[in-house]
Amino acid sequence: MTFYWGNSVSSMQTEGGWNEGGKSLSVYDIVEPAENRSDWHFANDNYHHFEEDLDLMKEAGMNMYRIQISWSRCVKDGCGEFNEEGIAYYDRLIDAMISRGLEPMVCLYHFDMPLYLADTYNGFLSRRTAEFFIRFAKRIIDEFGSKVKYWLTFNEQNLYHNPDTAFRIAGYRKGEETEDELYQILHNVMYSHVSIVNYVHETTDAKIGGMLAYSLVYPLTCRPADIYAAGKWDEFMNQTLLEVFANGAYSEEMMQWVRTHHIDMKASESDFELFRNHYEDYIAFSYYSSSALSADNIPEDCTPNYYMRYGKVDNPNLKATEWGWQIDPEGFRTVLCTISRRYHMPVFPIENGIGVQEEWDGVRMIEDDYRIDYHRSHIRAMKQAVKIDGVQVLGYLGWGLIDILSSQGDMRKRYGIVYVNRTNHDLRDMKRVKKKSFAWFQKMIASDGEEL
Repeated sequence: MTFYWGNSVSSMQTEGGWNEGGKSLSVYDIVEPAENRSDWHFANDNYHHFEEDLDLMKEAGMNMYRIQISWSRCVKDGCGEFNEEGIAYYDRLIDAMISRGLEPMVCLYHFDMPLYLADTYNGFLSRRTAEFFIRFAKRIIDEFGSKVKYWLTFNEQNLYHNPDTAFRIAGYRKGEETEDELYQILHNVMYSHVSIVNYVHETTDAKIGGMLAYSLVYPLTCRPADIYAAGKWDEFMNQTLLEVFANGAYSEEMMQWVRTHHIDMKASESDFELFRNHYEDYIAFSYYSSSALSADNIPEDCTPNYYMRYGKVDNPNLKATEWGWQIDPEGFRTVLCTISRRYHMPVFPIENGIGVQEEWDGVRMIEDDYRIDYHRSHIRAMKQAVKIDGVQVLGYLGWGLIDILSSQGDMRKRYGIVYVNRTNHDLRDMKRVKKKSFAWFQKMIASDGEEL
């Protein structure tokens, strides 16, 4: 069975071409630049120049590339006519990947809500937005289902369970960000996900799975209160999604909370029936770091989705990056084992990497030994999960292995094994320059992960 080594990106962080080819505006296209934030108009200009990056992935030995197909590029205002020029762009991109031996994986939504749907319907707060998204997804699956054999619906779907991220990434533009609204958003997103999973299985021979940002959170201490809080957070932020992905129903623990606290999810029995009658082929996740939780400042009877707002603390046993993300390869193995042990499904880590501020002097190679150390330790942990713990792992995809804008639009935070010569406010020449880690990745992949 092929093991997949590759790269993951999103459309708004790579493409550019924000006002070309019939593309409608997304919520990202109107974000103003700031001191440490670019606009999203140019990115890496892959809309015009994706060939070079694909060649670099092939040279590194990669055999999979996970992209996102932009809703705004393919449908006018997200709900109008289909934009054939936008769809044709992805047809060219997918064909170029296949011609280089790169298996395409397609994600259908990565936070870039069409601006019209955000302004008109408050994004995924509305079931109408969900139906528009399903319409878009079905057309894309019809178009590419014979070429693309691996699909994702939502990037990091559990972020819609987190009140500190859900409203932003769901296209929510106005309101009081209530608990009812949080749960309506997470349910509309899950309804969309399951509907699309079913359509993939009904119309293609492709595989599809849910994806979450696995938020591994340790109790700060062995105090029972900390252990309980960390477990409760995990149940509401991770396991309830995994229960739907694997078993067709939200966690009973979460649903009991919804009932006893009279949270209005605007969910119907027909929705739950849809959940029960679907199946998925794998569980995908991103993993970068772990954190810790103290129960000390969590208010009494606080809904668990909000626990980290009050109780997040640094783990004193781990080192952190300059961005405050604590490095924990053993946590990566724990996540792989946890999913496999509880759900007995193949797992697919499709984002992993370390963001670091780097500057190329125009001459010397960037000596990013810290990146090599990060990936080496995480791949070693993954191999232990496979060989010692018996986890079925489908592949390992790094995040943004050719430098891209960060999720906050900050070009300073670089994940790549290839440097892209631009800054937040100066596009320079956009030259691609291999870092030291490129050769390490090349050798590691050629050995199928044996030479670390």
